[in-house]
Order: sequence, then structure tokens, then C-alpha cells
Amino acid sequence: MQWATPSNGLLLPIHGHTEQTERIKHQLNASLPLKKNLWQQTVSAKIQNQACLLEDKGKENKRLQYLAKNVNSGDTGNHEAQAAAIYWQNIFDIPEFNRHQTGIPPNNLLNYGYAILRAVIARALVSSGLLPHVGIWHRNKYNAYCLADDIMEPYRPFVDLIVSHIVDTEEDITQLTTCLKRELLQIPVLDVIIDGQKSPLMVAASRTTSSLFECFAGISRKIIYPEYG
Repeated sequence: MQWATPSNGLLLPIHGHTEQTERIKHQLNASLPLKKNLWQQTVSAKIQNQACLLEDKGKENKRLQYLAKNVNSGDTGNHEAQAAAIYWQNIFDIPEFNRHQTGIPPNNLLNYGYAILRAVIARALVSSGLLPHVGIWHRNKYNAYCLADDIMEPYRPFVDLIVSHIVDTEEDITQLTTCLKRELLQIPVLDVIIDGQKSPLMVAASRTTSSLFECFAGISRKIIYPEYG
């Protein structure tokens, strides 16, 4: 008897923008200094949102605030990893919690939530005429969504917010039930603040990817990310 091999996928249109060919050229021709600068902005925004979430939960965040303000081009000081070590020790009131795909709950909830977020970002990238495969920092040849993984970083704390609420209110999170999935599926419509305005997360993602194209095209030097608050 032959068993079917499990598979997964993400259905995206090949032609997502009327100027896609021209936009992809700008993306592929992006200089290394530009990509390092974009990654600097991305890491800084991610850490800042992590710091704000900790503050919202009444946790100490001064070290993360410092790290967010002092990220170098290309994050040569590896502030992202330093911040992560502090963040994951404090975000949940779970002794010795570590973020790992196969780790203890609520890692199962985080995995599901980040998968939803990744799909939202990949769709926004395609709608902006960009290739989700070609990243500014992630460059694993086996990863078809390197750019999506780059751009989703500052959005992760919004997933963490929902997971944190589930951890605080649900008695059992060992199994990813239909009820818990339903809560996590609210991620795309979660209200966030971007460029001073409130917007559903999936709309904000399109604003971010549009600003990313403007950076690739030399129209702007700033990528716009949502701010936790």
C-alpha cells in the first residue's frame, strides 16, 4: 500500500500587479547597502513593538527600548537575538519558556499564528508587484518566502498579543482546537496603528509592502511598519 505524502502550499497569483515586471527589476537590483538599511529599520521596528507589548503587560522593557534605538546597519550587533532572549523570558508567565517550533505550548499557538501572518504578508508582497522569494536578509535557498519572512518580523508581536491573551484566559492550550484556531484567525483583521492611522492588519501589510517597493525604486528610504500601541 502506498501512502500519500503530506504537503502544504500557499496559493498566490503569478501576476499580482500591472507593473510587476518593472517592480521586480527594482527589487532584484536593490543594492546591498539599501538592503542592510531596510533590515536595520525592520529589526528596530520589531524590537520596539516587542518592548511596547512587554510594557503593556507591566513587564520591564528598558533593555529592549535601548536595543531598538541602537540597531546598526544590517544589525551587525545582533540586537534582534539579544532582544529575543529577553522578550521570550518575559512575555508569558511560564517558567523557562523558550521559543521553538517543537517546544512546549504556547509554541503550537505561535506556529499557527505566524503561519497565518506569513500568508498575509506574502499576499501583500505579490499585490505590490514584488517576489516573496527574494529577501533583504533571509536567503535560505530552500525557503520560498524569504522576503515574507523579512517583512513579517515587526508584525510578529501582534500575533504574540493574541497568543498571550489566549494563554491568560484559556485553561487548556495543549491542543490546537477549532476554538483556538478561530481566535488566531482574527489576526488579519486585528486593528493596528500604521503611519498614524488605525487599520486592519492585512491592510497595513499592503501599506508596508507598498512602501518597500518605493524603497527599492529609490522613491523613499523609509519602510513603513505598524506601531504597537
